[in-house]
Amino acid sequence: MKYTAIVLAAGKGSRMNSSVPKQYMDLDGYPLIYHALQVFEHSCVDEIILVTGPDDTEYCRKNFLEQYHLKKVTKVVPGGAERYLSVYQGLLAAKDTDIVLIHDGARPFVTDAIIKRTIDAAKQYGSGVAAMPVKDTIKIVDEQQFSVETPSRDHVWMMQTPQTFPYGSIRSAYEQIISRNIQNITDDAMAMELAFQKPVKLVAGSYRNIKVTTPEDMEIASIFMKHCKNEA
Repeated sequence: MKYTAIVLAAGKGSRMNSSVPKQYMDLDGYPLIYHALQVFEHSCVDEIILVTGPDDTEYCRKNFLEQYHLKKVTKVVPGGAERYLSVYQGLLAAKDTDIVLIHDGARPFVTDAIIKRTIDAAKQYGSGVAAMPVKDTIKIVDEQQFSVETPSRDHVWMMQTPQTFPYGSIRSAYEQIISRNIQNITDDAMAMELAFQKPVKLVAGSYRNIKVTTPEDMEIASIFMKHCKNEA
């Protein structure tokens, strides 16, 4: 079977309060996006499609593919205005593949073990989505921020990536979402749920598999990187 990873790096990172898009910010001497790319480069995936901002495709080709010798990155394609539109552009660029792994490039601590778990689940259940149980109590609030419900922590998980599916099913899901003009799609599992009214299979990610979104996240990522070096 052929495995294709779609790595998303088209976001502007407005919550980072930086003039540099977060995916290009330095983490341990490398651009943030590099860390996820190199994990996929050395994993069982056969190819990587990098989805960037519309004006960044040539920059990424020169500064990532050539400089870091990322041979599995076969295409660099421009993304859309929203995450789900960027995913769809990546899916259009993926051809003749069986399993697709969709990953946020701002999650630098994905591991080979997580990648394999999502692939195994996708092959067995038709979906394999990295996630972890929440640690904190979660409150559902109304429009005035008054709590209206407290769901049991036993049934609440934090969604991560990669989110992995057979190519045909995830492409069909996104085509349905776009044709029905459904917006505010925040992850690929949501697209599958809305398109097919079918639950997705969650598998263990890692509490280190954070998405770097704010300056505080970058500080945490730097600490995690030091621990990873010490464990190597």
